[in-house]
Amino acid sequence: MTAPDLPFLERLKTAADAAAGAEAAFRQQAAQRIAALDRERAFAFRRLNLMRAIVDAIVEAETEELAVGRAAATLRAHLDWSSDSEARTLVLARFSTVAQAMFANLTASESHAPVPDVTQALAEFENWYADTRDTPFWSLFDHYRAETPVVDF
Repeated sequence: MTAPDLPFLERLKTAADAAAGAEAAFRQQAAQRIAALDRERAFAFRRLNLMRAIVDAIVEAETEELAVGRAAATLRAHLDWSSDSEARTLVLARFSTVAQAMFANLTASESHAPVPDVTQALAEFENWYADTRDTPFWSLFDHYRAETPVVDF
């Protein structure tokens, strides 16, 4: 004998389906939020690590020109840019304002001049990149780097 279609069973099924739908929607929203937070974290650490590396590269620079060159070389190395292109040259040129601000901060005690805000210079560079490329600058670091085995001869 099969169970008859009773109104209360239909209401319970509707409630169960609604609960399942709410759970699925929440899981999707949570997954999207986790992905967004993951990307924010990755970009924040990329930002920190790159800027540390650039400070290390330019801290001993005696001139702004040398500091900008070292910053560009460090950025190129971090992005695995071994060749030039018009787009890369433009990125390096725009990034030079960040290097100039960093150099000014590192030499501020010597010159007593007002120092530019490095964080603001970096944000302006990031905004320029995002506006002109429709993607965040830090996504350039998403590329896969194959591990190279160390070989002793």
